[in-house]
Amino acid sequence: MGELSRVAVTPEAADLLRRLRSEHGPLMFHQSGGCCDGSSPMCYPVGEFATGPSDVLLGSLDLGDKAEPVPVWMSAAQFEYWSHTHLTIDVVPGRGGGFSLEAPLGVRFLIRSRLLSEEEMAGLGLAAAQGRAPAAAAPEG
Repeated sequence: MGELSRVAVTPEAADLLRRLRSEHGPLMFHQSGGCCDGSSPMCYPVGEFATGPSDVLLGSLDLGDKAEPVPVWMSAAQFEYWSHTHLTIDVVPGRGGGFSLEAPLGVRFLIRSRLLSEEEMAGLGLAAAQGRAPAAAAPEG
C-alpha cells in the first residue's frame, strides 16, 4: 500500500484544478458543512477562505505536477461524522457552489466517499484521530 491519505482527486478534477490554479493562483478546498451550498467541496484561492482552530486539515492533493499541493479542510464538527471515511474529489457537469471557483464553468466538484478500511485506520493512527494527514495524495485512477 502506498502513502495513506484521507483525500484523493480524480484525474478529471486534477485537470480542472490545474486550470483553475493557472487562472487564480494557489488553491484550497473546504468541505462545506451543508448550509447554503449543500455539502459541496468548495474551491477557493488560498487565503480567500479563512480556516481556524475549528477546522481540520484532512490532507493535500498532489495534482501530478511540480506545483504546491491543494490542501483540503473540513470543520472539526463535521470531521466527527466523517473521520472514518476516505474522500475523493471529483468533477461532474452541473451548477457548482455559488462561491466555489468552478461555478461559472458549468461543472461542479463533488465528494465521493467510502469507509476507510481497518488497515487504513490503523495506518493513519494518531494522525487520523487528530486530523493531521500525511503527505499529498496523487490523482486516483
